[in-house]
Amino acid sequence: MKFGKSICVLNVGGTRYAFTREVIRDFPLRRVSRLIACATEKEVLELCDDYDRDRNEFFFDRHAQAFVFIMLYVRSGKLRFVPGVCELSFYTEMLYWGLESAHLDSCCQKRLDDRMSDIGLDTLSEGDIEDEPQSPGESVQEAELTCRARWLEKMRKAFEEPNSSLVAQLLASVSVIFVIVSMIMLCASTLPDWDTAKRTTVEEHRIVEAVCIGWFTAECIVRFLVAKDKWDFLRRPLNIIDVIAITPYYVTMAMARAGMPGAGLGVAGVILRVLRMMRVFWLMKLARHFLGLQTLGLTLRRCYREMVMLMVFVCVAMAIYSALAQLLEHGLDLETQNSDYASIPAAAWWVIISMTTVGYGDVYPVTIGGRVLGGMCVVSGIVLLALPITFIYHSFVQCYHELKLRSARYARNLSAEMLR
Repeated sequence: MKFGKSICVLNVGGTRYAFTREVIRDFPLRRVSRLIACATEKEVLELCDDYDRDRNEFFFDRHAQAFVFIMLYVRSGKLRFVPGVCELSFYTEMLYWGLESAHLDSCCQKRLDDRMSDIGLDTLSEGDIEDEPQSPGESVQEAELTCRARWLEKMRKAFEEPNSSLVAQLLASVSVIFVIVSMIMLCASTLPDWDTAKRTTVEEHRIVEAVCIGWFTAECIVRFLVAKDKWDFLRRPLNIIDVIAITPYYVTMAMARAGMPGAGLGVAGVILRVLRMMRVFWLMKLARHFLGLQTLGLTLRRCYREMVMLMVFVCVAMAIYSALAQLLEHGLDLETQNSDYASIPAAAWWVIISMTTVGYGDVYPVTIGGRVLGGMCVVSGIVLLALPITFIYHSFVQCYHELKLRSARYARNLSAEMLR
């Protein structure tokens, strides 16, 4: 359909917005951007409620205030709920315009999850809002692109969200098995009799190791290929850990081919042993499959300010108490100098184990002043460590609740899928 004017007017609930055709064509709201592709006025009326050809105005009988917040998302990239409007009503408006719950900020996503959980609703879709017929003018190429995008999304969910489908659960189970096998081999390799056993079954050990590494490598490559944002994928901590855990095997193989396979070749041998031990990072892969590890990681990410504050408290107290302990135990009385407190860094070890109430007993004060200082150190350590714990605890409970709701939603969807 050839629009006669270069300016398009969107009338949403009586509020008008004027845009050029170029802006409308690239609009992030799918319903609006599809207007330009319409070939007839009938197709236009399938997307909006009314159309004025003379003024080139498209009328949508939708919530005007909700669209204001949606337009703020178009401009700033942040989408939040309208104050005083039901979360499900606003979510319905989002689906109408072509947005999903993933576009909401994390705090609003939690509110939506809580609301859906309260009413026993799994999810909404655009099909629940209105059954829209596909545009007759949609090309075969666009249909193929949509099919490809859906396939990539299914692949991404299968590898990133273990509870999203049966295939995802199967892949997650296989990955966990490989992690367990790899950890057993890593632990067994440190046993005194491992070298003798390895010489008798060296081929079997190589095969098992190669299969595990091959699975982890293929999994990492596939997840990278199906990722929506490749740069964001490379910046995620778990993906960085995956690369760190996989790389040592290939470095070891390269060094072996270069003629440095032994463990007693000086620096090369030390590097090989360090690289082998880096495989312990494979345990971090379990964070994708266990709710507890996910909760811990999400809590640490959200509470990094409180964690930094806790470290500052500890470091300041450590500096003060270690200086005073060195003075009282080693600097004042030259006849009864305590060699364990010969320097401030040496005294800092005693301070940290005292503040954390570990108390190994390997270092302890012998003077009266040092013991009084030690008591103050223990008490202040308890107080300082307890101050940020409340914030971290509440954040942990909140993160656990969010992840549990998400897992329950996936479980309900999976049960519905199995019953079909």
